[in-house]
Amino acid sequence: KGIKREILLEAVSNALLSASKKAVGPAKDLRIDINPKTGAIRAMANLLVVENVRNAHDEIALTKARSVKPDVQLGEVIEVEVTPANFGRIAAQTAKQAMMQRIRQAEKEMIYEEFKDRAGEIVNGVVRRFERSDLIVDLGKFEGVIPARERVSAEDYNVGDRIRAYVVAVENGARGPEIILSRSHPNFVRR
Repeated sequence: KGIKREILLEAVSNALLSASKKAVGPAKDLRIDINPKTGAIRAMANLLVVENVRNAHDEIALTKARSVKPDVQLGEVIEVEVTPANFGRIAAQTAKQAMMQRIRQAEKEMIYEEFKDRAGEIVNGVVRRFERSDLIVDLGKFEGVIPARERVSAEDYNVGDRIRAYVVAVENGARGPEIILSRSHPNFVRR
């Protein structure tokens, strides 16, 4: 879909970070390490080396810490892998959701980039459906909207009709970019 690999990797690691916070618990400085070549995923946390562990989320016993780093001292902070046992399944689900969300967002950005300079042009489309009083027009890759105020009162529209319309504006709304079309705009006839 033409979305950069780095953007997706960032989206996946952010998603996995929130997933691992649920799975691992509120560990300090939790970070996700994704190997870009192998795709191996590890959850890493900075833990304080102590004699007696009182808080398992933030501390690690000296004996356990020595197995990770042999010359570690009390009071030191070391990075330890804390990937939970059943993390694979949770991670896969969360990563999928995050990727889908990021892909949709990137697609919306691409629509906006492609259409933002096309205000004032005439486009061809097919009437797809009616939403409240708006007419939704399929423009190929994208959908445009003809609000009730931009329609000619004498015209009747049916689903499947091929129509031409004038691009009034491309707005970046809350639900993504909206392509506002018109058949009653004075410039429609001029064009």
